[in-house]
Amino acid sequence: MRKKLVLVGLALAVAVAFGLFWFQPWKLVVDRTVHETLPAAAPTIADTVVRHGSFVSHEHATAGSAELVRLADGRHVLALRDLDTSNGPDLRVWITDQAATVTDLDASRHVELGRLKGNKGSQVYDIPPGTDLDLYKSVTIWCKRFSASFGAADLT
Repeated sequence: MRKKLVLVGLALAVAVAFGLFWFQPWKLVVDRTVHETLPAAAPTIADTVVRHGSFVSHEHATAGSAELVRLADGRHVLALRDLDTSNGPDLRVWITDQAATVTDLDASRHVELGRLKGNKGSQVYDIPPGTDLDLYKSVTIWCKRFSASFGAADLT
């Protein structure tokens, strides 16, 4: 009987450890704020806002705006301004070929710009050279682990 209890206790401990690793529930109450230097808010001769949009909520309340900016040297960046969303275990920034109202993006054409640097604040992501921006309609905060969009913004 004691052996069974030890095995059950061990199995329970492994299950709890796996659950904590997989879900990372502490991230729901821990915010990461980022304040990166963004391209100028108003278009200038040097930097030009090509497209912009405001975030809408999907799986989690999400607010802020996104701007696709062409820099003076010809490169493009995605600037997220005043982002406010929930933290999560494996959040990424994607540009996609779907509208911001679409939440199932597993089969979409997308470009991952990197891990979300912070769930609050302003941040900049480089667009890979050679990316055909005409193919992409929106930006999404994507939870890769659970295949869920936290929020998205149409880039118009």
